[in-house]
Amino acid sequence: MKTISRRQLLAGLGAAALTAPELTRVAGQTQNPAQDPAKSPVLLKDYEPKSMLHVPETQVLRSKYPVIDFHTHLSFVNRNAKPEKANFRAKREDILAVMDRKNVRMMVNLTGGYGAALEETINYWQKPAPDRFAICVEPWFNRLREAGYPQFQADQIVRASQLGARGIKVLKTLGLFLREEITTGPLVKVDDRRFDLMWEAAGATKLPVAIHTSDPEAFFLPTDRYNERYEELSAHPDWSFHGRDFPSNRELHEARLRVVARHPQTQFVLLHVGNAEDLPWVSEWLDKYPNTHVEIGARIGELGRQPRLARKFFDRYQDRILFGTDAVPQGFETPQQVFNEKLYEIYFRFLETEDEYFDYAPSKVPPQGRWRIYGLGLPDELLKKVYYQNAARLLRLES
Repeated sequence: MKTISRRQLLAGLGAAALTAPELTRVAGQTQNPAQDPAKSPVLLKDYEPKSMLHVPETQVLRSKYPVIDFHTHLSFVNRNAKPEKANFRAKREDILAVMDRKNVRMMVNLTGGYGAALEETINYWQKPAPDRFAICVEPWFNRLREAGYPQFQADQIVRASQLGARGIKVLKTLGLFLREEITTGPLVKVDDRRFDLMWEAAGATKLPVAIHTSDPEAFFLPTDRYNERYEELSAHPDWSFHGRDFPSNRELHEARLRVVARHPQTQFVLLHVGNAEDLPWVSEWLDKYPNTHVEIGARIGELGRQPRLARKFFDRYQDRILFGTDAVPQGFETPQQVFNEKLYEIYFRFLETEDEYFDYAPSKVPPQGRWRIYGLGLPDELLKKVYYQNAARLLRLES
């Protein structure tokens, strides 16, 4: 006797109940199932699944303790202007209003620029509110070919310190975009000796170096069906470093580590957790190089999908982890970086609660990959360090 499964039985009963098996009646109309929109294929870009989990949801409108956001971009340099000019992304009063509501005590604007643009940025943001904004200087990369560049760049760091700059920001330009002829020729390596005097000047002036090296590992792999960031790279194909003359993800990180090792008196903040997809390897760096810290901006999507390992990481390196968001005012092409109140609420929820399976960015579709995250539920003393104390120590703020 043929065995019939429960699913087949139910399907058969359902079919028997129909007066015409090939037809269904929907909203008073006769319709062929083959034409039912619900049965049509859904494009991946239109797929917005809703979680069926019934789990606690905690809204954290304001951080439990004061915050220093160590990773923001309030301005950029207009490199086409002569002299270079700062391009501000928002008004100071508008940013301050959000900061006050979210309990953000200070924002560090990493992209403060260089030359005249740096002075302009410091005068607009930091001088009127030195306890709320800190400005970082950037290397003057487009003068690399000039005679005496290594000393010139070191002197610019000293000058920036005298102007009031609080740190140095090195974009992933170094290693991935800067070339021998600035935009053409071979890539300049992260550990190029022409920057040794700059790193030493950073140590001498006690300006921490916030350095972004490489990108997610998937950016160096083919954009195919196996790539977990397929949608992100399809939307931004120019973000891919696969198949050209770029170093590998590992080669870039190893070059940065050689810089860190050569300059033990300089404090380096490895942005984006250094390499958030490989916390065991980052742990090796922190253990080996006491002059390193990490910052979490735009990487809670990575940390939050490995919550047990991430929580152990926070426990072990609680004195060397900085809060940051990578926030950019007035919109950006990556939802996880748009400066707004919702962005901060997600970060606070991730750090302060043990909520499960929630979005890491205020976006209908997860922008970095189709996963959700889990909160770490950090204890109060650890929160105080990550939110404020670690950054305050590096920036040499008065207590």
